[in-house]
Amino acid sequence: MPTTNISQKEYNKQFSDKKKEKALEHALDIRKFEIELYWKRATYFWTFIGATFAGYIAVQASSVDNKQDLAVILSCLGFVFSIAWVCVNRGSKQWQENWENHVDSLEDDVTGPLYKVILSRRPPENFKEKTEHIITGPSPISVSKINQIISLYISALWICLLVYSLPEFDFHGSFNALYVAVISISVVACILFFWLGRTYGGGFWHKGTIRTSEIKND
Repeated sequence: MPTTNISQKEYNKQFSDKKKEKALEHALDIRKFEIELYWKRATYFWTFIGATFAGYIAVQASSVDNKQDLAVILSCLGFVFSIAWVCVNRGSKQWQENWENHVDSLEDDVTGPLYKVILSRRPPENFKEKTEHIITGPSPISVSKINQIISLYISALWICLLVYSLPEFDFHGSFNALYVAVISISVVACILFFWLGRTYGGGFWHKGTIRTSEIKND
């Protein structure tokens, strides 16, 4: 079942005056819930990535025989976690913006354009005010975008650590099946995040079943 694009007029028709206030309330609640989930997911990934990074440092500082093997495996693990974090950040942002757009469309007739109207400080006028504004003033910077940039930075850092951990490339050297397998699996996992990890955009056909329950007399 394909999806259908709707116009603003058709959108307004779906949310009549009787439904609009309740719909706005739900949109605000779900938006708040999505923001809470966003930071919970960030904490989840920071925990795994931090533990992996700590393990990598511990391995580098140790003198175990398979030090290089462990470093390569941990680098791949950290990279996969970081790319997963990038994808989750983008997915969370998409759903957050979905509910913010609903709020934008519904609020005018209920509360007025409260969410859309942005009240800012007046521009600084003298050197002192400009200096204070640069150092401590507010700025239209997206917190979630900063988090996305950090996740990309961590992903790039893991690539550098992986390259550092690998032995020097040599055409005449021995073939290390473990390294090839671990790196290949990691790359495939990251490709699947972007390919199969996308939200399904089509419609659904539902199959309903109901079970019967009765007392059978012998």
